[in-house]
Amino acid sequence: MNLNFSDIADYWPDILSGFFITIATWMGAVLLGLLLGFFIAVLQLYGGRWVRGVLRVYIEVLRTTPFLIQLFILYYGGPSLGLELSAMSAGVFALAIYGSAYFAEIFRAGFISVSKGQLEAAQCLGFSRLTVVWRVQFPQMLVIITPALINMVIILSKETSILSIVTVPELTAVLTQIGTEQFLYMETTLILCACYLLLVAITQRFGRWAEQRASHYLAR
Repeated sequence: MNLNFSDIADYWPDILSGFFITIATWMGAVLLGLLLGFFIAVLQLYGGRWVRGVLRVYIEVLRTTPFLIQLFILYYGGPSLGLELSAMSAGVFALAIYGSAYFAEIFRAGFISVSKGQLEAAQCLGFSRLTVVWRVQFPQMLVIITPALINMVIILSKETSILSIVTVPELTAVLTQIGTEQFLYMETTLILCACYLLLVAITQRFGRWAEQRASHYLAR
């Protein structure tokens, strides 16, 4: 089998543009998902009974339905509810909402891993709930949950490929179009795989660095 990458040379600006859009949507979704997931996890621990019930339904619905369906509901179903989003905005928000359910469970597992004795001691010292969460629970659980967080971040990086279905001009959409125009399906697929391998490798490296930093912080 002969591979012809020379015919793709003229498309490198488009490929790089798609790659940057993939990274932008991915990072935006990760940041929003982490913040929302952390907030949900805190509410699950300290919210009232009805709040916990609603959040449990939210998490289970998002975890048991495909991301593609959630994306379609937000992008195509949003206008019927008065919510009109561009393809890019819908993609970022859908990916963030999808990831938030998993991040929330990761954070919740981390919170409950801290012994109750430490929480009771902090309360006896007069710490507020927010202070207990931020100064006692969060630093200790960070080492435990970092591998799970990084794994979820990697999953979200690969889910960005689905955004091409709603016309987000990310890497998959760009390379698919090039492959169709030039009949270079194998070449464009290999480039796509290489780009995602690069993203995953960098994320894994960052994860190991973050885990080491968290371990050193707790050891001090």
